[in-house]
Amino acid sequence: MRLSLTVQYAARAAALPAIGTLRRWARAALERDAAVTLRFVGPREAQTLNAAFRGKDYATNVLTFVYDEASALAGDIVLCVAVLRREAKEQGKTFLDHCAHLVVHGMLHLQGYDHDDPRAARAMERRETAVLAALRIPDPYADPYSGRPGRA
Repeated sequence: MRLSLTVQYAARAAALPAIGTLRRWARAALERDAAVTLRFVGPREAQTLNAAFRGKDYATNVLTFVYDEASALAGDIVLCVAVLRREAKEQGKTFLDHCAHLVVHGMLHLQGYDHDDPRAARAMERRETAVLAALRIPDPYADPYSGRPGRA
């Protein structure tokens, strides 16, 4: 499968993943040819996009926009650096592991996965954890305090 990946850094932040790392994460979740733009943004842009396209007036961690559902998929994944950093800290995860999870999450959304109902959410979570395991990244839905699976 072919992946055309463009990365845009619209947020000032240190220690963002390198393009090669982002490409590896995106490719791991790839199920068909795709042209994808990953855009790292600040909270203002994330809030503006979330309000305009989802009607929710707050900055969110990841937004996915599908532009073409033909044989070669095209779309954008927008990641809010400040929200990712805050969530990683709150959840006891490294920033890079959390970022990898949300890149994979966005890639799956581009390919039609969703979590609107419990059955679809379980299927998406299973796929995410399998992709992340192949990347040697811990299960993002495991409860790190109990050692048992659970929602993060």
